[in-house]
Amino acid sequence: MRQLRRRLGFSLGLLVALVGALVSQAQSSKISPDLATNPVSSTVDVIIQYYNPPSAGETGLLGLLGGLVRTVLGSINAIVANVTYGSLNNIAADPNVKYISLDRPLAARQQAGAIPGAAYTVEPINAPAVWQRGYKGTNIGIAVIDSGITPVPDLAANSFSLSLGIVSQLLSSGKEAPPYAVGRIVYSQNFVKGQSDAYDHYGHGTMVAGLIAGNGARSSGSNDYRTFRGAAPNASLINLRVLDQNGAGTDSAVISAIDQAISLKSAYNIRVINLSVGRPIFESYKLDPLCQAVERAWKAGIVVVVAAGNDGRDLSLNPEGYGTIDAPGNDPYVLTVGAMNTRFTPQISDDIIASYSSKGPGFIDQVFKPDIVAPGNLVTSLKFSNDPLAVNNPGFYTWYSFYQANGSKSPSQDYFSMSGTSMAAGVVSGAVADLLQAAPKLTPDAAKALLMVSANKTSFPASSSVTDGGTTYVANYDVFTVGAGYLDIEAAVQAATTNSGSVPPGTAMSPIAHYDASSGAITASVDPSSLWTQFGAWSASAVYGRSAFLSAVDSTALWGMTPVWNNDDPNGATALWSNTALWGKGTPDAETALWGKGSDDAETALWGKTGSGTSSVPLEF
Repeated sequence: MRQLRRRLGFSLGLLVALVGALVSQAQSSKISPDLATNPVSSTVDVIIQYYNPPSAGETGLLGLLGGLVRTVLGSINAIVANVTYGSLNNIAADPNVKYISLDRPLAARQQAGAIPGAAYTVEPINAPAVWQRGYKGTNIGIAVIDSGITPVPDLAANSFSLSLGIVSQLLSSGKEAPPYAVGRIVYSQNFVKGQSDAYDHYGHGTMVAGLIAGNGARSSGSNDYRTFRGAAPNASLINLRVLDQNGAGTDSAVISAIDQAISLKSAYNIRVINLSVGRPIFESYKLDPLCQAVERAWKAGIVVVVAAGNDGRDLSLNPEGYGTIDAPGNDPYVLTVGAMNTRFTPQISDDIIASYSSKGPGFIDQVFKPDIVAPGNLVTSLKFSNDPLAVNNPGFYTWYSFYQANGSKSPSQDYFSMSGTSMAAGVVSGAVADLLQAAPKLTPDAAKALLMVSANKTSFPASSSVTDGGTTYVANYDVFTVGAGYLDIEAAVQAATTNSGSVPPGTAMSPIAHYDASSGAITASVDPSSLWTQFGAWSASAVYGRSAFLSAVDSTALWGMTPVWNNDDPNGATALWSNTALWGKGTPDAETALWGKGSDDAETALWGKTGSGTSSVPLEF
């Protein structure tokens, strides 16, 4: 009997230990990988996502565990809280808790440096053609979630309604509260902790705003031979500031701004959100709070345009920079944008992909990204008096001679140049506004589908390369580099305004890549809810083209047994799916390979040292 009791006790002890281990494992699976690293302090700011809105008891529990609730993120049933590391498992034990992640840092997505001329932005995408038809983004609201927007004449309601004197007066007053408005900036609000105004103290947000909706007021005079306009020169801007004076922000600030954009949708006809910000991917988009927030906006009827990232020169995972898309650009719903180099000409026949433009597929989920590409290298847009980016980086300039007859070779006081997928995203956001003015009943999925199907797929070279510092960066024009092709807003508007532009129902979720190590085949699957399951003009092969990127298409897979890369690119498949790549040693090792050890190093690796606002990636001519 004693022996039986011992055995029974041992068995129960083993069972308890096993159950405890399973519970611990279940709890740990709810905690993001970067929270499992060595804590740098006793407490940490986290985002706690719940399956159902958290109850008063659940928020009270956080207090009992020593936590402090900072913000409620209603769109994703989440709470931002400062908690102790020791309380994480207890919080995760709540069945209603879906996932706990760090309130991670993120940043603007730009490069900088001196330039020999003014690149083209609206001409390569055929925006002037849709303006001639009266589509300039009129009455379309675009939420710019960035470093803020400082009022300048090019963002006025017309060329004369916002003088430099009024701008100076506004800036000197320093007073602002929602719904602060001036010109076509119809609403402004700050989400940066410890700060109160929504002016741009960094320079990035105003630059992006100009590419979206600048009307060229300061380059339309009798002495100007070239005018710098954004893609939607009459659109309205909703200014939601989330980045501080160093261009840095947090997940929670961005999500709060997304929540506000959703709530203001009807009041300001917000149809587009521009997110020229990003950070590394740490988990599946199905758990990432930033991705969940952009999905919420998408499903609320807002097109979310996201910069792909500027990490295409990161060769840590493979020789060609694949797998470097940033979050939330890895989400299959949103429209993710890569950057093209227009080489200072308005035609696209000589354009190449910017070597720093991040390539897909998305880390962890292998989502096809980017979705589309647009001008983003050395583009000219807006600056303001004492613009920090211009002051701290004298190489940021647009000479008067770039747009004025007999202009001097001295920096313009109104315009300067930058590069990056941030800029390309701004161009696309403006183009989306033009499309939605032309066809206001389009859903976000229909708008994305039209832009992708109508994108130019025939003007890319087979490959291109840039050599810098002894390293050659190679680009092959496959779906993970240029997506569905080069934005052509004229073709999209034409399709949307004719009977042939009727889009079938369904989502426009980006496909998922699959790799078969035994055969070497790379195939793709589309979500059953996707309209890409259609035939003809709306099939997946039509979206990505049958000849521009792919070497074969058959009925068994998107490309059949011949993968994305043909024989002209021997490094393609083996580079991406090698032992150290996306499907290699697992997420933590891959994360370390791509972004360095820990969030601080990751930030340095991706964006350079904080404070200067510059990037180590050089510009391309």
